[in-house]
Amino acid sequence: MTTRHQLHKWSVYALGLALVWFAETQVLWRFPLLGVIPVLLPLAAVAAAFWEGGRAGAVFGLCTGVLADAAYPGLPGGMTFGLCLMGFCVGAASQYGVRQTFLGYLLCAAVSLGAMEALRVLAGLFTRLGPWQALGLTALKEGLWSLCFAPLVYLLFRLIYRRVGGERLEARHE
Repeated sequence: MTTRHQLHKWSVYALGLALVWFAETQVLWRFPLLGVIPVLLPLAAVAAAFWEGGRAGAVFGLCTGVLADAAYPGLPGGMTFGLCLMGFCVGAASQYGVRQTFLGYLLCAAVSLGAMEALRVLAGLFTRLGPWQALGLTALKEGLWSLCFAPLVYLLFRLIYRRVGGERLEARHE
């Protein structure tokens, strides 16, 4: 793929990420369910990695993590590192084991959100934010509420991938 095509492809992915970020920070924060707000940026990182593979998933996860660290309070740099690692792992799993279907994405999203929430609980315990039961219940509610939006994020990024993803764009322009 030429540099021009790569730039176009990742610009479209960035627009998709911006749409997810806008939906989360400007719309969904107004409708907390049981006191929690869904986190959608990790779902977007998982989706891009799911379609594009490990290396591209790690880079997209890194960029998404920088945005997430700016949007979510908590451990400084934690989302940047976590989403980079998550992107690599999901991308590798989708290339070498997990089928690229909605159920495969849902599995990757659930495992990724579970790991992210578990790490947030651990960070909360070390910073003494509260007892583990309260932190765990909040994490469970947040993870499940976030997972409810996985089909929409999946559809958006699947559409983007089908339009500009992988090596398809190069074949269309030659």
